[in-house]
Amino acid sequence: MNKLVIANLLHRPLRSIISVLAVAIEVIMILSIVGIFMGMLNDQKQRTNGIGADLMMRPSGASIFNGISGAPMSVKLAEPLRRLPHVAVVSPTIVNFNTTGDFGVIDGIEYDSFDALKPFAYLEGGRFQGPNDAIIDDVLASPKPGSNRGYHAGDPIKIMDREFRISGIVEHGKGARKLIPIDTMGPFIGAEGKASIFYIKTDNPENEQTVIQEIHNTPGFADYPVMTMDEWLTEMTPAKLPGFNIALRTITGIAVIIGFLVIFQSMYTAVLERTREIGILKSMGASKPAIVTVVLRETAFLAVSGVVVGIAGTYGVRLLLAHLFPTQHFEITSQWIVQGALIAFGGSLLGALYPAWMAARKDPIDALAYE
Repeated sequence: MNKLVIANLLHRPLRSIISVLAVAIEVIMILSIVGIFMGMLNDQKQRTNGIGADLMMRPSGASIFNGISGAPMSVKLAEPLRRLPHVAVVSPTIVNFNTTGDFGVIDGIEYDSFDALKPFAYLEGGRFQGPNDAIIDDVLASPKPGSNRGYHAGDPIKIMDREFRISGIVEHGKGARKLIPIDTMGPFIGAEGKASIFYIKTDNPENEQTVIQEIHNTPGFADYPVMTMDEWLTEMTPAKLPGFNIALRTITGIAVIIGFLVIFQSMYTAVLERTREIGILKSMGASKPAIVTVVLRETAFLAVSGVVVGIAGTYGVRLLLAHLFPTQHFEITSQWIVQGALIAFGGSLLGALYPAWMAARKDPIDALAYE
C-alpha cells in the first residue's frame, strides 16, 4: 500500500510539489510572525533589564510596553523621589517608539543619572558633549548589508528626521539602540520637561518593596504604578502584546485556508483521475476504510514533507532578515515549531477528508466501467 501511495504521488510530481510548498508556506507564515513578534518582545526585555534599574515608575494607566504611552510625567518628580530613604538613583527617561524612517525605540536620557544606574561600556567616544549628540550601540554601528563601513564616533546620524553627531558607541544591551539627551527629545515630541518613565535604583535590592511603599506614601505619588524589574519581566508576555493574538490568529487562519484549499484541490483531482484504480481496489476486497486510508496516507506524506520544508524555510527567512535587518531579532522556539507543524498537518488532513470520503463511496462496478 505504501508503494502505491508513493507511486501515486510521483505520477503527478508538479501537483505534489505544489501541495508540499503550500503546506510549507503555511508553516513559514505562522513561524515567521511568531518569530518576529517574540524577537521584538524578548529584545526589549533584555535591553530594558540591562539598564540596571531595580524599579520602574510609570504614569497611571500607562501600558507596560515602553514607548507606547507618551511622556506625561514632569521630570521634577525626580527630586522628591531622590530624597526618599533607600533610593540611590532616579533617572527620568523618555522612551519613544518612532515609526518614521528610523523605526524603533529611541531613549531620551538624563545622562548622569542614566549612567549611574549601570555605567555605559564604551567602545568608541564618550558621553554627550552637546544637545545634538547621540549615543548608539555596537549592533546599530555595525556595517549594513552591502556596505563595508558602519558608524564611528564623530559620524553624523539621522534620528527622528534630524541630524545628530555620534558622541559614543557602547556595547549593546543597555536601553535603546539610539539615545539622545532628554532635553533634546522632549521638544521633538511635544513633551518638554516631561518623562515617560522613571528608572529607580535602590541602595539594596532587599529594600525594593520598602521603597515602593515609601513612594506610594509620598503625597502626590499614590496613583503612580511602581513595579520591580522582575515583576515587569513577568508581565512582558505575548498575550499582553497589543495585537499579537489578533495578528497571530489572522495569519494562522489565512495559512490554514491556503493549505486546506491546495490539499483539497490536489486530492480531489487525484481521486477523480484514479476512478478505475479505486474500482480495482474495491473489487479486490478493499474496504471503505482502506480506501480512505490510501488518500489520507498520501496527504500525510505531503503534509510531513511540507512541514519539513516549511521549518527549513523559516530558518532561511531568519538568516535573510539577519542579513538585511541586523537589529531585528527573530526567535524560533521548539514550542512554536511543534504548534506550527500540528496546525499545518491538521489542516492538510482536514482538506483531504471529503476527497477520501468521496473515493470510499465509489461504486466498484461504475468505477471499473469508467473511461
